[in-house]
Amino acid sequence: MSEMRLHDTTGRRLYLNGEERAAFLAAARRQPARDRTLCEVLHWTGCRPSEALEITPARVDLSGGTIAIRSLKKRKDASGQQKVVFRSVPVPAEFLDTLNTAHGIREAQKSRRKAVAPIWDLSRVRVWQIVKRVMIEAGVPDAPHRSPKGLRHGFGVHATVQGVPLHMLQRWLGHAQLSTTAIYADAVGKEEQDIAARMWGTTWT
Repeated sequence: MSEMRLHDTTGRRLYLNGEERAAFLAAARRQPARDRTLCEVLHWTGCRPSEALEITPARVDLSGGTIAIRSLKKRKDASGQQKVVFRSVPVPAEFLDTLNTAHGIREAQKSRRKAVAPIWDLSRVRVWQIVKRVMIEAGVPDAPHRSPKGLRHGFGVHATVQGVPLHMLQRWLGHAQLSTTAIYADAVGKEEQDIAARMWGTTWT
């Protein structure tokens, strides 16, 4: 398994910074309902595209404010058998309202069949295309971080900057090892300045 990195071999970052994340969210909110909610779930949860495509109405807790995401990275129990692991990720109430309005989540939950049908009936390639198009509209540069993975890494860096404990971020991202999550503590540039500014009790101008 390759080591997770926040920069490529030439030093270019592999994550969206705070400004790019905000621009992506704004651009996503201008899209048709399906594309908007897809982009927003990636933005708010940091999940992988393949994991987003697994989300069903039954896994959306409208009152609890969370979405249950099945971790698709292979995990094995003590006996060596592959196990199913879900993680519950909190999301803003505003997003859940948008999701419910766009996809009829509450009504779908009343139907045994609809409750377990994927919310987004798309391929991973199509998800990548949608995310890339929205990122281009958002003005994200043509660079390695302009991708769904860049969005996921951006979520991790942003959470670290905001002071989310690593063990909590580990659970939200579905990492098996805390050492994987700890790479987000190596945030650099403006993100690192924000962390330092909090320590000093001031802000960068």
